[in-house]
Amino acid sequence: MAADHDISTPVTKALNTILELELAGVVRYTHYALMVFGYNRIPIVSWLRSQAAESLTHADKAGELITHLGAHPSLSIGPLLETHNHDIGDILRESLAHETVSLNAYKALLKLVEGDSVMLEEYAREMIYQEELHLGEVDKMLRKPGEIAKFQG
Repeated sequence: MAADHDISTPVTKALNTILELELAGVVRYTHYALMVFGYNRIPIVSWLRSQAAESLTHADKAGELITHLGAHPSLSIGPLLETHNHDIGDILRESLAHETVSLNAYKALLKLVEGDSVMLEEYAREMIYQEELHLGEVDKMLRKPGEIAKFQG
């Protein structure tokens, strides 16, 4: 083992990617909540702050699994894009893009651990389930009544 106890395996790399993406989600949703203006501000800010809290919970779970495996959690944060577009629709579309990247990271983890670790499989499946629900919710917020869903899971 290295002096810093970092065990770089494909699984711990995948978990660190997830950790970094979820930490980026904390920053992203917190920023979005600060940038909402208009008469629908209060419920939208509340929803965005709940998303930031959820991202922190997800980051914590990934970090706990990394240390469970004897590796070192990353201190990095995933990519943050500042478009300076703070219209609610723009915020939701950016959220949809970020959450799609996160969903794909959980799917990649599932492929790595399938058949090898029930614990990590169940974790990945649960997180995929939650991310798909979240993406569906954001998709609904972007659609007009009667429009067909863009996100199909």
